[in-house]
Amino acid sequence: MGSSLCAQAGDESICAMQSTVHRCYFPLWAVRVSDFLDMSGPPEPHSALQEKGLLHEWFAGMFVIFISHQWLSAAHPDPQGEQLAVLQKAVRAMIDGSLHVTEDMVAMSANMDLSANTRRHVANGYLFLDWFAIPQITARQEGVNEQTIKSDAALAVQSIPAYVELSNLFVALVPELTHKDSSQLVNYATWLSRGWCRAELWCRLLSNKADTSVVIVHSTASAEFMFPLDWQHNSIVNGDFTVEADRATVVQLGETALDCKIRNLRAHGPLSHYRFYSALRPKLLCQMGPNRDLGEFLNYFLFSSLPGAVEDTNSMNATMCAVLSGDTGILSLLAEEKADMNHPMHGLGDLGYYDTQTVLMAAVKSRQDSSVLRTLLTLRADANRAARTGLPALYMCRSSEHVKVLMEYRAEMSSYLLNGPAAFAGPETVQAFLDLRCDPNHVDDTWFGPLHAVALLSRSNRHAVDTAKLLLDHRADVNQRSMMTGWFLWECRWARLTTALFGWENCNTMTRERASVLGVTPLGYAALMGHVGLVQLYLDHGADASPNERGDWPEDLARYNHHHHLIPLLGTFST
Repeated sequence: MGSSLCAQAGDESICAMQSTVHRCYFPLWAVRVSDFLDMSGPPEPHSALQEKGLLHEWFAGMFVIFISHQWLSAAHPDPQGEQLAVLQKAVRAMIDGSLHVTEDMVAMSANMDLSANTRRHVANGYLFLDWFAIPQITARQEGVNEQTIKSDAALAVQSIPAYVELSNLFVALVPELTHKDSSQLVNYATWLSRGWCRAELWCRLLSNKADTSVVIVHSTASAEFMFPLDWQHNSIVNGDFTVEADRATVVQLGETALDCKIRNLRAHGPLSHYRFYSALRPKLLCQMGPNRDLGEFLNYFLFSSLPGAVEDTNSMNATMCAVLSGDTGILSLLAEEKADMNHPMHGLGDLGYYDTQTVLMAAVKSRQDSSVLRTLLTLRADANRAARTGLPALYMCRSSEHVKVLMEYRAEMSSYLLNGPAAFAGPETVQAFLDLRCDPNHVDDTWFGPLHAVALLSRSNRHAVDTAKLLLDHRADVNQRSMMTGWFLWECRWARLTTALFGWENCNTMTRERASVLGVTPLGYAALMGHVGLVQLYLDHGADASPNERGDWPEDLARYNHHHHLIPLLGTFST
């Protein structure tokens, strides 16, 4: 295989250009993007590509695109070449600029995209896919793993975290397809559930690179940067593993990556991110938080003194550190020194915590134990304080226990609040709102109803179908149309004008989404998102395939966004 820049088996050295964490036991092999785009049919394995001279060993300056994906069968990752076809079209669209990679729908910003320079690098780059790069890789089986067979394949599997760190662009390939053995859907939510996929993701996000962004490819026409809470709420510890013995190894890998990230941030900053990852460490690793005394807390989070901690204006001030680390005792000490229990967050948007949201909202969004919420509220945190969006903490609840605590402290209930848990949480939390007589047909003044909200984040929410069933059981109107008013109405009208002037294919995902939602039904929105489970559920419950105000039928919305797997379901309803 020639000389290698990576350490061979038994070598204690670390991959060249790698930052302190992961060893490379086997060379990184990749395929030129230009050669990949010429392929057809089911992807060929490492041995076949090696014989054809299509594999290239990593070298300094190589631009590597790491493809993370979920296999579609036990014996072959893509037996019909479906994922390969999506990836080829997506890569071509990245290169020519027709695929716009926008920020997630929660952040609601259309300012992000791949730079022209990145697109040029992609065109001249190399693609890493496990089936291409790892010799004789097979589906993971009990008794066939790196602990028992010291093969090249096992060494390469051990090296995957190092390959991630050597990569320049990380792409999660997650089109909604069917697993050939189980007949189950494979999509973004199932990818997020897989332990090894989470490990690859964590290695990317916790690396010390300047750019750790993750591109999620849902279809050949729909891609976005990952919403930060998607990974924070999917710990390696409770991921799904085909081989249970892998869990301990991969958990240790995640802990090592996180601790390295924290050490690097402590040494080089920024201080806000050091404090964030340090505070959230127990939650990320599903561990009990340490019971620190005041001195340990101040020292760990780099505060000079208790008065200094109270006066600190960093975006991760002492109150935020105590909330995210679940330290109720420290919260009480800070409150005695007049620390603000309604502190508005700032400067943490890249981590999923947005400006003007409060520390109470941070406790809810980070899924802290209810004791943290109760302590904050006892210390005079305002249960009804709203962020600049007008939304309070109750809207952001991810658990029924959070709902219970907030209601005990006189949180004000409104029917529009049901949209939040419908989008972000699961049936148990939604049931808590329904028990409080929330209207499952209430339409938000600037948005739409709960069945629409379920579709909004259905790609990442594995409970979406169960939540929608619950709402339908409580007589949610499956044919309810969105009714926009205010500033969002004008945003949508501007988007419609933009798509009319420049063409649908030349607009980014967010612009297309906003152009489509005026007058859209839950079925139309599910089609826009490409979620076959919701589309089938809504049809089963009598959904009419009505067009939106622009005249787009659900089939049109699916086709425009290249969700071709929905056409057989929706095709009979178009006119």
